[in-house]
Amino acid sequence: MNIQEYADRDILAIDLAGMLADELSGHLQHHQTASLAVPGGTTPGPVFDALCAADLEWDRVRVLPTDERWVPQDHPRSNAALICDRLITNRAASARFLPLYAPADEPDRVLADVEAMLAPELPLSVLLLGMGADMHTASLFPGAQGLERALSARAPVVSVLRPADQPEIRVSLSARVLDEALSKHLIIYGAEKRTALERATMLPPEQAPIQAVLSEMTVHWAE
Repeated sequence: MNIQEYADRDILAIDLAGMLADELSGHLQHHQTASLAVPGGTTPGPVFDALCAADLEWDRVRVLPTDERWVPQDHPRSNAALICDRLITNRAASARFLPLYAPADEPDRVLADVEAMLAPELPLSVLLLGMGADMHTASLFPGAQGLERALSARAPVVSVLRPADQPEIRVSLSARVLDEALSKHLIIYGAEKRTALERATMLPPEQAPIQAVLSEMTVHWAE
């Protein structure tokens, strides 16, 4: 794990967007397509705003969420909606978006189709993650029903999780898929999350799921 500190969040967003763009461009020099997995939430929004203006062959880039609430894309809590609004726009409008949600009451009914769509894009070329103060990442929440399977080396590509304190069922790329990304980045802000990250390194993944993906991770931190 390598921690990069920034003077402020604006500089972090611009520098990180440039780094992600360079890595995608480098991958495309040797591969037909590149896959970029990103989180929802408010933290990565400024990174998306800068990244979407990068001069890339975006039509060869596949963008997917690291995780999703089991809600349609037009739902206000959809990660897909935020990603499409903030990232798949400007020059990046030609990127192909790969959703984790498909119309069904229960994800188990359609996850085989979702996984078949994602399989050709693995391993992920570039991964961007966030982390909560509870040390969760993607939808790998401590104590969530389904976490043990999602952390397993034999986990499916996409895992179903039911966090006790969350209103929706979640689906998430499993820990092994996240950890196998060719390039991995974590963005966190503030002293609380910096302390949580340091604590996570001393805990098992069952208590601190972020710990399962920290190998060779570049952490981007600003106050």
